Amino acid sequence: MKEDSIDNILNALNRSAFRRRFHLSSKELSYIEEKGISKIEEHAHDFIRKRLGDSYPLKDGKQTPMRGHPVFLAQHATATCCRGCLSKWHHIPPGRELTKEEENYIVEIIMRWIRREITHAKVCGTR
Repeated sequence: MKEDSIDNILNALNRSAFRRRFHLSSKELSYIEEKGISKIEEHAHDFIRKRLGDSYPLKDGKQTPMRGHPVFLAQHATATCCRGCLSKWHHIPPGRELTKEEENYIVEIIMRWIRREITHAKVCGTR
């Protein structure tokens, strides 16, 4: 997916009062620093594959915690937390397994949001 398309989606999501309230805390930023961004991306692939990849994921709509890992927060901020949000915001239909391309797209959006949060924290001096 083109970089500007992802930025457009992230900007649209940021206009949602619910989505824009999510931000990485200093604890999550430290976790990213400790593990490294590549490891966080691995986690994102793993979470998406295991929690959203199936046609009808277990506990869909409730499978993504609101805290506990930077990727979880990013999923809520980017509307990649459940198949309903994926359908509404990203036009990825429910009722079938995610393709590898869709998984990569979801992870790309999550990681772009995380990188924005890291940059924002550095610029604002919260990190």
